[in-house]
Amino acid sequence: MARVTIREIARRAGVSKGAVSYALNGQPGVSEETRARVLRVAEELNWVPNPVARQLSVARSETFGLILARSAQTLSEEPFYMAFVGGLEGVLSERSYTLALRTVPGTEEELAAYRKWAREKRVDGVVVVDVKAADPRIPLLKELELPTVLVGDPSLADGMTCVWTDSTTAMGEAVDHVAALGHKHVARVAGPPYHGHVWIRDQAFAAATRRTGLSAEVVHTDFSGDQGAEATRRLMSSGRPPTAIIYDNDLMAIAGLSTLGNLGVRCPEDVTLIAWDDSAFCRITHPSLTAMSHDVVGYGAAVATRLFELLEGAEPAAHLYSTPKLQARQSSGPPPPPG
Repeated sequence: MARVTIREIARRAGVSKGAVSYALNGQPGVSEETRARVLRVAEELNWVPNPVARQLSVARSETFGLILARSAQTLSEEPFYMAFVGGLEGVLSERSYTLALRTVPGTEEELAAYRKWAREKRVDGVVVVDVKAADPRIPLLKELELPTVLVGDPSLADGMTCVWTDSTTAMGEAVDHVAALGHKHVARVAGPPYHGHVWIRDQAFAAATRRTGLSAEVVHTDFSGDQGAEATRRLMSSGRPPTAIIYDNDLMAIAGLSTLGNLGVRCPEDVTLIAWDDSAFCRITHPSLTAMSHDVVGYGAAVATRLFELLEGAEPAAHLYSTPKLQARQSSGPPPPPG
């Protein structure tokens, strides 16, 4: 017979899964009336505690961890992480949880931080971003038995719980957009190639430009505005500048737009620009930026929700959150006439 889940108890009792978890584990956060109703339903269903979930419920820190191997400067300027952390915090605050956020210079420091957190029981679980191929963090987190949600593609997750967006389909739509406008030469200003989601976009960009017959080039950066501006300057100063550029985040696209102005290059008359993520900044620039749009706040909230589900005994699984959709704005236009 299938094991009775917290989800089923919550449905029968007419409460949230979080309320069921509090009631069954004897934790504060629910009324005595709710606690009694949950316990009564659990008894009626012959509920048996999941031993893993029971173990995790003991001596919780009520804190989740997020470590970012990026400079504080880049983090302070990056619209994606402001929105993503906001989504995490929205769900955590509902459960009276705290987010422990750290920035580190590299992978070794990040691994050391996970060991320290696990040893000192500082966090109940962690969110891992910028997942790489053969990522050394994955085997360590498995060894530490630290509940983890990876923000990345299932092909990179090695069976761990992950929440992801479909960059392959989205990149195809971005390339189709510039091809339909009549562009023949498109460039991409990308993040570091060792990041898994960047590598996936690299492959998708190459496949889409081959399919549409466009000539293409890629410049990899560190996601910062400074390197986005420098990449744009280099592309536009080449012997054959592109007439369309796709950027891997909003920050680099905005920096690229400013650089075009400094070079005397018009957008969209001379160059079409496409950003990725679609923060509010894309809508208030002049011209407003075409972008591959998805709800980044909702993305963060979905990740936090999956991490709470792990604490409640959910099995590891891959969860597709969204496929970014193209929002065409003023930065899109046909290429300039030859001559």
